[in-house]
Amino acid sequence: MEQVSAELPTPEDAMDFGRALGRLLGPGDLVLLSGPLGAGKTTMTRGIAEGMGVSGRVSSPTFVLARVHSAGESGVPLVHVDAYRLGGDLDQLEDLDLDTELDRAALVVEWGEGMAERLSEDYLVVRLDRRSDDVRVVILEPHGAWVSRLAEARLAG
Repeated sequence: MEQVSAELPTPEDAMDFGRALGRLLGPGDLVLLSGPLGAGKTTMTRGIAEGMGVSGRVSSPTFVLARVHSAGESGVPLVHVDAYRLGGDLDQLEDLDLDTELDRAALVVEWGEGMAERLSEDYLVVRLDRRSDDVRVVILEPHGAWVSRLAEARLAG
């Protein structure tokens, strides 16, 4: 598994990166966003949603756990999950029925690392960090089919 990284100096750069990633997503794609509070996970998801052309305002689903954004120009809906409040409780994750959603939608899970990988052997971990100079650093860790997809996509490097 080869990691790919990039620096994102501004929030707009993070949105652009998300848009490029969103244009790659289709039904069955699983993306796990990892990073501390304020790293830009929800901003990245907004970019992904724009790249997919989904409808509806994208905001953090912390209190509702999951939001479904209807398919737009790509024809693929986006399910945005915030697993922070689950605290690693796999039973609660199972209760969300995400494996059913994954059949027809792209799934982006914030704070899902260590839990959501069990939904698919093909997934992309997007690690975000925010340096003291406010530059975001993104590290992509592809798994399964994402290894070749990421190499072809040239998102970062």
